[in-house]
Amino acid sequence: MLTDALGRPLRFVVTAGQVNDCTQANRLLEDFNTGYVIADKGYDSKGVLEKIKELGASAVVPPKSNRKVQREYDRELYKERNLIERTFNKLKRFRRLATRYDRKALYFSSFLYLAAFLLWL
Repeated sequence: MLTDALGRPLRFVVTAGQVNDCTQANRLLEDFNTGYVIADKGYDSKGVLEKIKELGASAVVPPKSNRKVQREYDRELYKERNLIERTFNKLKRFRRLATRYDRKALYFSSFLYLAAFLLWL
């Protein structure tokens, strides 16, 4: 999921449970203008960081502990990452999303967009 600075959902990508999150970063960031991209350590990959740089944004992504060269990131700005966690929490108040009753991704994502619309109100 991609949110704005106020924690309002902007984009979603629904995948299977075993798919790594960072594989969808390019789809989420595609044609998006922003100054900063805040993400967790799971998005610390060369491809994602290059995509962020290509967009002209600054990456606020802490480096993984196994990196040989640890890069710097804005620790104060990284604290704002909790906005997306709070957005997920608000969406999970809808029981249908929290337990994923819908088997088909189409039905699940349809209700996801409806719930996101309600968060915008």
